[in-house]
Amino acid sequence: MGWSKPEMVKQEASLRGRDEPMNVSGVHASLGTPLVGPFPEGLETAYFALGCFWGAERAFFEHDGVYATAVGYQGGFTPNPTYEEVCTGRTGHTEAVMVVFDPNKVTYAELVSLFFERHDPTQGYRQGNDVGTQYRSAIYTTSDEQLQIALAGARAFQSQLDAAGLGTITTEIRPAGPFFYAEDDHQQYLIKVPHGYCGLGGTGVSCPVGLFATA
Repeated sequence: MGWSKPEMVKQEASLRGRDEPMNVSGVHASLGTPLVGPFPEGLETAYFALGCFWGAERAFFEHDGVYATAVGYQGGFTPNPTYEEVCTGRTGHTEAVMVVFDPNKVTYAELVSLFFERHDPTQGYRQGNDVGTQYRSAIYTTSDEQLQIALAGARAFQSQLDAAGLGTITTEIRPAGPFFYAEDDHQQYLIKVPHGYCGLGGTGVSCPVGLFATA
């Protein structure tokens, strides 16, 4: 049986969802910080989607300067979806990671570089063996400055991919809409289940921050 390309659900065909937000409790299983804001003054927030959010979250919370992370659903239509609903492809959401960071310790450009290096942003609606619109590559920005840095990062990384003879970036880059927290058992999953599944794999191409941070 051949591979069938997923299709993005249209808004009118998406699941209805619900008004009640997911009840997320406790603190970050690795960092010991709150999962839900308000966060301390001076911190900034970024949102990335790069495949299954279990491994994607770990890539960010292990990085210096990151105060907290959480996984959730973003970029689609259905309010407050469940994991099972997102996996049907009928919510339009990605599996996203919220990254709260200290810009005095790690720059947004460095996080964008990490994003591009930790997955293959050329695969469209899939990431490795994970197939579906929820696994698409995306950056959701919270300011015009973040948007410009993300776009510059994509241009710079595409040049690196071209030099390596690889494909075209399919990353969705646009201002962030609502971020809906995922269920508690998905938060910091690979801390709770150390040998759990992580399907992320990069291209082997580096994304030097100096190529785009001031572009």
